[in-house]
Amino acid sequence: MSSSELLFNKIVIVGAGTMGRGIAQVCAMAGYTTILNDISTDTLAKAHKQIVSNLEKGVSKGKVSEETKTQALENLSLSENLVESIADADMVIEAVPELMDLKKRLLNTIDEHSPEHCIVGTNTSSLSIAELAESTSDASRVIGMHFFNPVHIMQLLEIVYAPDLTGNDVITATEEFAKSIGKTSILVKNAPGFATSRLGIALGMEAIRMLEEGVASAEDIDTAMVLGYKHPIGPLKLTDLVGLDVRMNIGTYLAEQLKNPAFEPPQLLKSLVEQGKLGKKSGEGFYRW
Repeated sequence: MSSSELLFNKIVIVGAGTMGRGIAQVCAMAGYTTILNDISTDTLAKAHKQIVSNLEKGVSKGKVSEETKTQALENLSLSENLVESIADADMVIEAVPELMDLKKRLLNTIDEHSPEHCIVGTNTSSLSIAELAESTSDASRVIGMHFFNPVHIMQLLEIVYAPDLTGNDVITATEEFAKSIGKTSILVKNAPGFATSRLGIALGMEAIRMLEEGVASAEDIDTAMVLGYKHPIGPLKLTDLVGLDVRMNIGTYLAEQLKNPAFEPPQLLKSLVEQGKLGKKSGEGFYRW
């Protein structure tokens, strides 16, 4: 995409964890001037290293051109100064941990220090967009942008709007943005768990209960879904990739919001999280990594 076709001049991603660094990578690859912001210098350094590694791997597999890799890295900047970074941003996407109070505080800061035209995206997989948006002075420019891990490979972007709050122009611009970074978007009305998490968490929690009850091994439960239902990855391995703590928090939230015990985290999941076995990021979850 040429610079003349780009929808925005500057995009800022706040939070350089797994999701934030992935979102920053695809934005930079699409040609956008991209700033990845985080309060931690160490996290930013690790994020940059991972992005470089992803791009180099793409080049070695013939999926990314050397030119795209070089241009993406030129488009990407790192920053620890949030207020300075977002002062002239056209879109800000927060990708901090899935905690309502944390996201509210951050969105309030973004709202206060970003330009009025700036679209404010929140990468949440389950939290209420309406509640998050109402923590700002202009709820109309806040929209849910649920990316999937790994962001540079997964094609889906779940766009979540709050009826009577999210601006129609913001929805349209976000859908166009999704196309510009090579994603296929779905539009979902704000509801607990949206479309993807609600289905995914229900399946994941049931798989954990089956493992807890000794119905089958983790490998066999996952193989059942991969070969029997054509899922690209089994629910237990997916939980390891997402993070057991992340999935536990989402399950707890959905169980409370929907009054449905199907989403309640099983004791096995709680125990593994208490032991620090969070999945791939800690080296062990339902599998050893």
